[in-house]
Amino acid sequence: MTNRSSPDLDSAQSPVPSDPEDIYRRFLSDLFGVMAYGELSAFERMSSDARFSPTLHDRTVLARLAVREYEHFERVSDHLRTLGLDPETAMLPFQPSVDAFHDRTRPADWFESLMKFYVTDAISDDFYQSVAARLDPVTAELVLGLQEAEPAGEVLEARLQQALSDDPRLASRLALWGRRLVGEALTQAQRVVLERAVLGGLLQDTDQGAYEDELKALFAALTRNHSRRMSRLGLTA
Repeated sequence: MTNRSSPDLDSAQSPVPSDPEDIYRRFLSDLFGVMAYGELSAFERMSSDARFSPTLHDRTVLARLAVREYEHFERVSDHLRTLGLDPETAMLPFQPSVDAFHDRTRPADWFESLMKFYVTDAISDDFYQSVAARLDPVTAELVLGLQEAEPAGEVLEARLQQALSDDPRLASRLALWGRRLVGEALTQAQRVVLERAVLGGLLQDTDQGAYEDELKALFAALTRNHSRRMSRLGLTA
């Protein structure tokens, strides 16, 4: 599919756009809306959970990662404003489902919290990297640029490997927790795609069968990548 140039956006959006350019404008609003709220939620939860860290070093690391999430939130919000959109308005449709996801996946302790950050951050990065390949150059640069900062996944993975080495008894619990998290995360992603047709602006030129095949391939790739990450921890996905 041919990349589009990034369009100017109006604050008033049709709930059911039909014109291809309107569909893409709606897609950009939804893409950056869900990204912004995801980053804001991650900042809030990392900041809150950091105080339960077993060591001062762990607390410092999580606090630094939380700051990174908030910086990403600000960058996405600023981009929404350059497109003529209000960040709060763009985020609002996703608040109930994202909050419900976090309510369903409350960690029992700091180690489960760490695993949650590791799983959800990686799945989000994989999703946005896949989407970026179809975006206009300006939008793709922003989306991919958010992943070029400090690699949170590597930091979290190293700490989880250390925790599992220090206490092998954590393995079965974190493996089970990881399986629950990926199931919930993929269900959440599918819900967003279906309820808001988030990918409609990218796949509007394909027929229904091809559209469904694209979605299946995307979620299959997300699942495979998650399995590889769990294997690096020595856990069964």
